[in-house]
Amino acid sequence: MSDGSFDRTKSMNPAAAAAQSREVQNNPSSVQKPELEYADFDTERAVLACILSDPDCMNTVMTVFGGLQPISHRDTRKKTGKKNSDDLKESVQEGLAGMLFRDPRHAAIFQAVLELNNGDKNIRPDILSVQDALIRKNRLEQIGGLDALLDIQASVGNIANLESWCNILVEWAMLREMIHSCSTALQLARTPGKMVRELLDEIEANLFAVRNSFIRSENKSISDLMEDTFQYFVDLMNRTIEPGIPTGYADLDSLLGGGLKKQEMIVLAARPSIGKTAFALNIARNIAMKQIPDKPRMKVAFFSLEMSAEQVAQRLLCTESHVPLSSIMDRSFNPNELYKLTGAVNNWSNTELYIDPTGGLTIFELRAKARKLKDTHGIDIIIIDYLQLMRAGDASLSKENRQVEVAAISGAVKKLAKDLDVPVLVLSQLNREVESTPTGKPVRPKLSNIRESGSIEQDADVVIFLHRDRDESKENKRESSAQGVVTEVIVEKNRNGKTGEIKVMFHPSLMEFRSITHKYDTKDIPASPES
Repeated sequence: MSDGSFDRTKSMNPAAAAAQSREVQNNPSSVQKPELEYADFDTERAVLACILSDPDCMNTVMTVFGGLQPISHRDTRKKTGKKNSDDLKESVQEGLAGMLFRDPRHAAIFQAVLELNNGDKNIRPDILSVQDALIRKNRLEQIGGLDALLDIQASVGNIANLESWCNILVEWAMLREMIHSCSTALQLARTPGKMVRELLDEIEANLFAVRNSFIRSENKSISDLMEDTFQYFVDLMNRTIEPGIPTGYADLDSLLGGGLKKQEMIVLAARPSIGKTAFALNIARNIAMKQIPDKPRMKVAFFSLEMSAEQVAQRLLCTESHVPLSSIMDRSFNPNELYKLTGAVNNWSNTELYIDPTGGLTIFELRAKARKLKDTHGIDIIIIDYLQLMRAGDASLSKENRQVEVAAISGAVKKLAKDLDVPVLVLSQLNREVESTPTGKPVRPKLSNIRESGSIEQDADVVIFLHRDRDESKENKRESSAQGVVTEVIVEKNRNGKTGEIKVMFHPSLMEFRSITHKYDTKDIPASPES
């Protein structure tokens, strides 16, 4: 099975690959021979298996395949006396399925899937629907019958790498089209029937056709953009829409220009034990709990790479009920407070917060899981705890140093925010330099203190630091439990807004950050009007 990397000799043993290489070098026209497939049939099966097992996978598949344009220069081989295989190959050569799937049986199955996906929206491309579509096209027996569909469906158990597999098929298809265009150019050059300059133009046009067919155009005219932008501003001024998702901390939302904005990557960074996870969970709670009349509550996806789902739920329940988790674990809490826990359970029962506790999550798994949550539940925000625990999932990157891998993860998280059109709040560690001072007191963090990669600060639209004197809170533990510990929330980078800092009160026993109520001073009193 493919691991996400592209290798055009993957399906061949070394001896066969070497023999093929020599054959191509000695006789360039040999690339047209049908036995040189230039394909990865295992990956073709894997993509089809994901679709047949979970029809919702088509959202991911069409994200990769949707913008491709089939090339119309397909071979039109004459029919021979052979049945089934040759007839099937000819019937599915044209179109997207024939371009991406080299095995004609796989192409026929994917063609049926596309017809179902583009037709009646009530028909999902599950195995029974695909079987029926193939029967109507007289292709079921040609692909091997229902047994062949069931065999493909059972060939893959994990859909996390689906996007990577789709990209591999695109790479193979691109290579086949390049070979076709180059071999055609070679034939034209050997048997010229036109002026050389005309011949050169035709060859160039064929090569550009290959390039353009695999590039998705996303150009937008400035006139359309201006109209949409103007309408967006009008809606903001009329308060029919919000500029972002409020975090529940009014002063922070003011700095961010209305909250966490769609398509933005927001990094929340701090040293261990400062309260990153607690602050992120507080934001998740504030978003999921907020009820606006005549509007559904927002939906939150929380990817916890460090804690189990049960641990996250325990924290959320204790924060909501204001019952310390430590008092429950050591059985020192007042039984009369049980009603607080009951009320908190009732409050959470009306929310949509989805927790994924997969440890060592790769970026491919994250994107697959996030896309499915977006498609099935319509999530409004993604929170990841935390970035340094993720893996790129690419063997070639894993062999590089860790900074290269983290840079790849950071770029992929940013792309995820844009693709799903949601804000992504990702937690990050800071390096030890913020604590290595002569006085022993932690210094205010800087962008360069983000651990393991400078790419994180470049990719992020917003960078927020949590900062406080951790030692002081330990020395006054009893007092801090009752009154809280003042913590700075520093907006160090904000691509589309202001930077600055606010102060909140952290209550360690409840794992809760609370806004500090503004107290008015004489300078806040407006001057009396002149008589």
